[in-house]
Amino acid sequence: MSEQSIRVLLAAGGSAGHVNPALAIADKITDVFPKSDILFAGTRGGLEARLVARAGYNFSPIKAAGFQRRITPTNIGRNAKAAYYFLTAVRESKKIINQFKPDVVVGTGGYVTAPVLRAAAKAGIKTVTHESNSLPGIATKMLSRTADKVFLSSEDTLKYFPDNAESTKKYVVTGNPLRKGFRKGEKGNTRAEALASLGLTGSMTILSFGGSLGANAITEAVIELLSWEKGRDINHIHAYGGNGKTVFEKLMSEKGIKTVKGKNIFAEYIHNMYTCITAADLVICRSGSMTQTELKAFGRASIQIPWAGAAENHQYYNALTMKEAGATILINDAEINGGKLIEVVSGLYNDKLRIRLMEENASRMSAPNAAGIIVSEIINLI
Repeated sequence: MSEQSIRVLLAAGGSAGHVNPALAIADKITDVFPKSDILFAGTRGGLEARLVARAGYNFSPIKAAGFQRRITPTNIGRNAKAAYYFLTAVRESKKIINQFKPDVVVGTGGYVTAPVLRAAAKAGIKTVTHESNSLPGIATKMLSRTADKVFLSSEDTLKYFPDNAESTKKYVVTGNPLRKGFRKGEKGNTRAEALASLGLTGSMTILSFGGSLGANAITEAVIELLSWEKGRDINHIHAYGGNGKTVFEKLMSEKGIKTVKGKNIFAEYIHNMYTCITAADLVICRSGSMTQTELKAFGRASIQIPWAGAAENHQYYNALTMKEAGATILINDAEINGGKLIEVVSGLYNDKLRIRLMEENASRMSAPNAAGIIVSEIINLI
């Protein structure tokens, strides 16, 4: 490491919740040390390859695959392939490390992280890992044994590491870092400005979505909610996702619900999410780590329906952390339906003070300087 630059290898993959924190760390490093060399490692066909290229960083592909937890004949074959890929990924990682010669290797999750950080640790290079979820994954627990630093999203996560009492300096609660381009609304920082840019006129705005692919259970409940909203001064923005268009259009037709200019915005994907979340009084969503990070950063009340199929049910624990802080209402995936959603939303519609309290509680959970803390810890380490 020189006084003006460091060489950093970042390993991340699989989902935006793993890749975006890595990009935020990279952005902060280049802010502090503009001449730094940054390299990402990930799978060639993964989301990470597209996001890293769009951000303008160099990328080295590694062939890797995740292990399946359910034991079925098909999954036994998949796990055999994953085990083979793990061994080859460690060899590929060694080559990348020998060529790039990083000062530190940073992992933020995804199955590509383990072989890269394992190879780095064996080479005597400092390694750090970041866990964005309240419930740490298997990879984070495994890597924590050899990592020099473990960064966590919340205090709740500490209890999953039995050695934290003896080695408190190793574990640092930082929150989840957001990218440097993060702004509260592309067209204005206030609700009024965001509403004006969206052309919405109602006194309460609800934003609902189930992720990029969608969640039909949420969409079906939202359709019922839209029927209830008729005659009420409510705006509603809903993203039905890549797999939800057919279900959405069919139910809209059956219920006789139409898009009303100045009241509703319906789309497959929300490209101006920051504007929409700035405009929102209430957000109905899943409980992925980055969705939660944005809710906290904006200070938004929410109804969270954690996806039951998430690995180790980690979305439930993400939502539980916010529920216990009074920042969200948690509805289990198996319980979500139109009647339940209407019951909860109608209660909040008639209790604006509770919404404001939830906003304040969400804001208190925000970690605006997470990337800065992580980079400072990295600098002190190397």
